[in-house]
Amino acid sequence: MTPGEQTLWHKIKNFNLDDDQSSFTFSARLARENGWTAEYTARVIEEYKKFIFLCWLSPNGVTPSDAVDQAWHLHLTYTKSYWVDLCQNILQKEIHHNPTKGGEHEASKFDDYYTDSLRLYTKIFVTEPPADIWPDNETRFSDINFQRVNMGKYVLVKGWVITALKIIAFALFFVLAIACLPFIMDNADVLKTPFMFILFFAVVGYIAYNNKHTNNQSDNGGCGGGGGGCSTDSSHGHGGDGHGGHGCSSGCSGCSGSGCSGCGGGGD
Repeated sequence: MTPGEQTLWHKIKNFNLDDDQSSFTFSARLARENGWTAEYTARVIEEYKKFIFLCWLSPNGVTPSDAVDQAWHLHLTYTKSYWVDLCQNILQKEIHHNPTKGGEHEASKFDDYYTDSLRLYTKIFVTEPPADIWPDNETRFSDINFQRVNMGKYVLVKGWVITALKIIAFALFFVLAIACLPFIMDNADVLKTPFMFILFFAVVGYIAYNNKHTNNQSDNGGCGGGGGGCSTDSSHGHGGDGHGGHGCSSGCSGCSGSGCSGCGGGGD
């Protein structure tokens, strides 16, 4: 880093996202909304600040990890803190987050930007980004099936538990079918029609479930779902160039200090 870049980084690093007068701080909200521990949340906020610095620094494009993007999304709702205290007073540049355009081309483009982001991170901070916050590309753009959930109405169950229950249910069905086979064979004429109806609806239900699951993945553009990109506007008159977002629900995006590459043109 140049002396000027070091000065800016220290300002960003020391920037406090928490209002000390608030009983429900930014950190507490971020932790609650994502189900994170206080320790992990603090680390994500540190990585978010690094991302903001890379946005300011990069001449090409920067894409955040999903965890970092969650911090970015939340910070954008703290409008004075983000637009005035951070962008205007510290960065002297506006960093916009824009909706995605979606599509495979955008997904491929932001996959490349994410790779470049990890490389730039290593170059600037002389360390590898933490893997539990900045995962590899495959994880970043495949671990994407996110939705808001009302925890007062629903109970979350791990995916492997659902898979195990499906296997158990299939095994029980198979055992029951084997056990009932002699009875079915002895009463084939009577049971043939209801058995065929049951089999038909079971097959249709299975196909419908898998089609719905496939469509959900397809709508996410193969990466992260309904996020967006960003563009930067400097207080000294430099504009962001604007390209579309990623098509990711996790908010794939890119930005840079001298105009965005891989970012959208308008505000989020």
